[in-house]
Amino acid sequence: MSRRARPRWQAAALVVITGGTLAAGCAAPGSDAPQAEPTTGTSPSTAPACGTAPVTLNAYFETGFPLAKALTVEFSKQHPNVKWNIREDQFAVITQNAPRVLADDPPDLMRLPQVSELVKDNLLKNMDGYAQAFGWDKWPASQLQQMRLAPGGKTRGEGSLYAMGLNFSMTGVFYNKKLAAKIGMSAPPATLAEFDDLLAKAKAAGVDPIAQFNGGATGGLAFPLQNLMAAYGPAAPINDWIFQKPGATIDTPSNLQAAQHLEKWIKAGYFWKDVNAVDYATMMSRFIGGKGLFMFDGDWESGNLDKQMAGDAGFFLMPSAQDGGKLAAMSAPLTFGVGARAKNTDCAAFFLNWVATDTKARDITVEIGGSHPMGPADAHMPSVKPGTVTESTLAAGAKIAEDNGAMDFIANATGAIYAKSWTPNLQKMIAGKQTPDGLLKSVQSDYQSQTGGN
Repeated sequence: MSRRARPRWQAAALVVITGGTLAAGCAAPGSDAPQAEPTTGTSPSTAPACGTAPVTLNAYFETGFPLAKALTVEFSKQHPNVKWNIREDQFAVITQNAPRVLADDPPDLMRLPQVSELVKDNLLKNMDGYAQAFGWDKWPASQLQQMRLAPGGKTRGEGSLYAMGLNFSMTGVFYNKKLAAKIGMSAPPATLAEFDDLLAKAKAAGVDPIAQFNGGATGGLAFPLQNLMAAYGPAAPINDWIFQKPGATIDTPSNLQAAQHLEKWIKAGYFWKDVNAVDYATMMSRFIGGKGLFMFDGDWESGNLDKQMAGDAGFFLMPSAQDGGKLAAMSAPLTFGVGARAKNTDCAAFFLNWVATDTKARDITVEIGGSHPMGPADAHMPSVKPGTVTESTLAAGAKIAEDNGAMDFIANATGAIYAKSWTPNLQKMIAGKQTPDGLLKSVQSDYQSQTGGN
């Protein structure tokens, strides 16, 4: 999102368009063999459905994010024969459990962390047949790019489709308008230097500058770090690294500037002293309670903040280090997949298509999820109340598309890079035991080990 990044980090609206053969089919799940039909019992001219007989879909969702469950409730209203058996866990737990769950007791629908290893191990349903049957291959190609993988799950961004998004989300900076007024902030900062000035003013005024989490196996300091990467350099090289393109590296001069800038914020005391012990839910509770001027997070919280902080929360994209520079942000689908050996794959795919195309489902995606729906370019777009956080985040997504600045989440580069490299290294940086240069070199070394020396 990485929904926290959420890999979720969910994260968020993709603009780099790639090709990919859309073969349809009946080959074994995850197979690269040509396929003729989406699944048994369907044909290219007849899209899969849930039928009329009673069916129970088993789902594995992320705790604390109401969008998925709200969609299941509405789906069952429209399709009364479909019931849901829903299990929920925190994203860090899902990240650790995903391979075992998909292998031992595969759900029909599952919130996914990074997917490369899951595809490599044949744990996810190849969705090419569904893409053909439902017409997903006619949607803007950038919506599906991050969920495509080449044979063997080696390279992302091209090849077969192995997941779908409930929406495509985007990250940036939320702020508390009351606290902003307290330090004389009348408008979002236009440059990184202006942002730094606001952080210093907040600290001087006794206001917590940044509300952030960094506890557990999937820490949140990767959010401000990647926003700083976006401020200092272009999105394309970061996407190349995340997509495991040959020769890609995260250890670049502009990313070093970003890591050094983050270290300055740490040393200046802009994060809570206990940030390494703060989980995502605690961060949200504190921010909503007025304990933090800024918060790096995703638009999946827009609907929540419009409800919990009505009129008192704002949002802006991370400003560039250069005056007038183009903007970039983490922007990726809120990714869900279908277990390769799940029992109700047709019905699960039908649900995913319904989420993107049904008018009420798209309304829920915006009202509760706060993000832009997936689906055809000309599909119904819900109206949004002026002055809301949701209005700001949707407008920001349009700006990222205009600037060609969408990035996947750096935590999504490999299945283990988030929990076993980014998070512990950033936790060490908070503790003063890791340097910016050491951070990037350590992560790059771990990346090469995990990708076979890419």
